[in-house]
Amino acid sequence: MLKRLLLLFIPTITFAQSEFKPYSQKINGTSLSFELVPVKGGEFIMGNNGGADDEKPEHKVEVSPFWMSAFEVTWDLFEPFVYKDLEKTQSSSISAEVDAISRPSKPYLDMTFGMGKYGYPAIAMTQYNAIQFCKWLYARTGVFYRLPTEAEWEYAAKMGMQDGPLEEYAWFNQTQTQKVGTKKPNKFGIYDLIGNVAEWTYDQYDPEFYKNQEGKKDPINPPIKLYPHVVRGGSYMSERTYLSPTARDYSDPSWKQIDPQVPKSNWWMPDAPFVGIRLVRPLSVPSPEEIAAYYDKQPIKDY
Repeated sequence: MLKRLLLLFIPTITFAQSEFKPYSQKINGTSLSFELVPVKGGEFIMGNNGGADDEKPEHKVEVSPFWMSAFEVTWDLFEPFVYKDLEKTQSSSISAEVDAISRPSKPYLDMTFGMGKYGYPAIAMTQYNAIQFCKWLYARTGVFYRLPTEAEWEYAAKMGMQDGPLEEYAWFNQTQTQKVGTKKPNKFGIYDLIGNVAEWTYDQYDPEFYKNQEGKKDPINPPIKLYPHVVRGGSYMSERTYLSPTARDYSDPSWKQIDPQVPKSNWWMPDAPFVGIRLVRPLSVPSPEEIAAYYDKQPIKDY
C-alpha cells in the first residue's frame, strides 16, 4: 500500500534551501494544521561528562538540517488517526489510501487519563503507534514526517537553550499535563521541549552507544528490539534534577503493566501517561524506498 502512496502523492510543500523557514502544515481535507520551525543543524557536542553514566563521553557529532514541530502533538491531531469515524466527521474527503492506513486498536481506557484533550499533548502511545501516526500524516499530506533521532532532539534542546529560570520554559513537578505552548519557547521557537511530556525518539537505547560516535554525521541507533527505546525531555512528573537537554530515558515493559491483552498491545502503554510525540521533517527528502522502510516495519509482539 505504501508503495502505491509514494506514487500517488507529491509533497504539498516543497522547499529550496533559501525557503528553509517556519511553515504551517495543513492536513488535507480537514481544518487541522500544525506548525513547524527550521533547525539549521551543524556540529555540536553531544552528551555530558558531568551527567549520568549513559550521557558520557561528550563527543562531537554533526546533524543535518530539519524542521521540528513547534508543539508536541496534541489530541486534536492525534484523535482523527485513532478513530476513523471521528476523522470522517472532520473531513471533507478521505482518499482510499488514507482510509487503508492501519489504525490503533480502540483504547479500553480513557487515554487522556482525565488530564485534558484539546490543546493538550497526546500521550501513552507506543513508539510503533507514533510511527504509524507519521505514516497517516504522510497519506494525508504527501510530506514525510518522522520521529526525531536522539541526536536531532538533543541538538534542538541544547543549541536552542534560553537563559532564564527553568520554570519559564518547562512544566515539571506537576500532577498532570498542561496545554502546549503556554510556557516560553526556546531559541528555535520550539515549545515544551523540556517537561510537559517526554518525547519519543527513533533510537534504540544503549547506555554504551556514545563510546564510538565521535565525528559521526547524523548518528542513529536503529531500533531492532521492542525494548528499550529512547525518550527525551522529561515530563510534567519529573523533578528539576532530571530535566536536562542531555538526560536520556527509555521505555520499559512496566509501561504496559495493566494492559490486559495477550500479547500486549502494539499501540498503547496505559502505564505511561507521561510520554508523547514531537515530529521532524528532514530538509533532505529520503528516497521512496527509505520512506517505505521507515513506515512499514512490522511490530514486534509483546508478551
